[in-house]
Amino acid sequence: MAHDITADILIIGTGVAGAMAGAKLAARGLSVAFLESGKRIDRYDAVEKFWNAKIKVPESPYPNDPEASHPLSHRIEDFYQQSGPELFKSTYIKVVGGTTWHWLGTTLRNLPSDFRLKSLYGHGVDWPLSYDDLEPFYLEAENEIGVAGDSTEDLGSPRSGEFPMPQIAMTYLDKHFASALDGTRYQVRATPQGRNSLFHADRPECCGNNSCIPICPIQAKYDATVHIALAEQAGATIHDQTTATKLNVGENGEIGSVEFRRADGTTGTASGKVVIVAAHAIETPRLLLNSAQENAPNGVANSSDQVGRNLMDHPTRLSWAEASEPVWPYRGPLSTSGIENLRDGDFRKQRGAFRIEIGNDGHSWPTGAPATTAADLAAQGLRGGELDAAIKDVTSRQIRLASLVEQSPDAENRVTLDPDKRDANGIPLPRIRYDFDAYTRNGLEAAEKAHEEVFAALGARNVRHSPEAQGAGHIIGTTRMGSDSASAVVDADLRSFDHRNLFLLGSGTFPTSATANPTLTIAALSLRAVDAIAASVK
Repeated sequence: MAHDITADILIIGTGVAGAMAGAKLAARGLSVAFLESGKRIDRYDAVEKFWNAKIKVPESPYPNDPEASHPLSHRIEDFYQQSGPELFKSTYIKVVGGTTWHWLGTTLRNLPSDFRLKSLYGHGVDWPLSYDDLEPFYLEAENEIGVAGDSTEDLGSPRSGEFPMPQIAMTYLDKHFASALDGTRYQVRATPQGRNSLFHADRPECCGNNSCIPICPIQAKYDATVHIALAEQAGATIHDQTTATKLNVGENGEIGSVEFRRADGTTGTASGKVVIVAAHAIETPRLLLNSAQENAPNGVANSSDQVGRNLMDHPTRLSWAEASEPVWPYRGPLSTSGIENLRDGDFRKQRGAFRIEIGNDGHSWPTGAPATTAADLAAQGLRGGELDAAIKDVTSRQIRLASLVEQSPDAENRVTLDPDKRDANGIPLPRIRYDFDAYTRNGLEAAEKAHEEVFAALGARNVRHSPEAQGAGHIIGTTRMGSDSASAVVDADLRSFDHRNLFLLGSGTFPTSATANPTLTIAALSLRAVDAIAASVK
């Protein structure tokens, strides 16, 4: 079979997992080729598209071409074929650089206990590696991303070195929360973030644009195009608008080739001594399951029947209120502080833990403010100077909290292939079955009570809670790692148990969700896998 694309290492996906590993492998002199469904993005054009979008959601600055289609937050059942009982609400995009284009930038580490949930609390499963195994790679990931943080606060995750940059300053709103909560069990701390607090790595410092989700206009916030550029400088090639459609297993059980389809309809095959799938936790199982064949009848890498299973998010309790005095939201990144000291304890035997994110974005997430604020006040009959004064007053007091709740791994929460609907590349759309167990629901209830207490300490009024859990944008599970090939898809090096030259990178490999936003752990695990990947080529 003639191969259109050949390399030592073939990487499917250009998000943070693939880009970071690819840059490191190319720097070692290995030939690296990327396949990416989406296009390269021009930041200026994307910002313009966002400004002009009538519906402003995380996906609005980016293309959603038929050949690189993805879910949309405001039309979640168009792409995901959902069978309930709960809707899975978290999304991703297909562009060069992946979903880091619209991530918030939060770069928390997991806690040491997060790797031992079963051993410590009798719930979920343990990871096949420890916090100490991953700690040096957490530090390396923070340096690669360029994390701004307070090195004197480890937030429960012991550190062997300092952050590369000082913290992003806490906002006036953050300090108001910290002052009101001083002496309570709620400790407000600066959030480590993948955005520059100083000019760093040829990128400017954050200037406080309040649009981190969906786009940083100046690239103060890290995105994976940083590592794509480093990979290209080291000789890697990027094949954009090129969708992997099937992995072919050779007689020796290794991945022999990858079939692809370009946006113009042409097709071809690619091969690598090592194949890495780093296509996020919906697209990775979708590709593996679509690759079912004679010597992989259940799908590639799926002898355990775990591919697609244990889909998780951080179901989010969203609450909002009005402070008793002006706190001046809508300044700085969307969130600069949080409450991180509630993420562990014996309560994890009964319910999920959570972290509380303090928002700088007023009521924009829950209500669509400030535009809706103006409309509501105008509907009350206010006009002219009176309306102007009311908008300023109400907007200045808008506060919101979002608690990201630990979700249990559940084999029945899963991604499968839809039997009827296919995309423009002929791949079945993902079918999702999703629910929350009692452990997760108990965590959501505890989060709402915590929000009530926090708002009470602030003397806030008009407290409201979203009746439904929100998606955090964190797609976790579906290709879990473990120490046993019967119950996991990959080992601690992220190597497939079934195919020795196949590695699966990304949050799909997490055995449990923990409570930290996943990007830093994705990056650390990818960096840790580099040695095993490079050794496999040789």
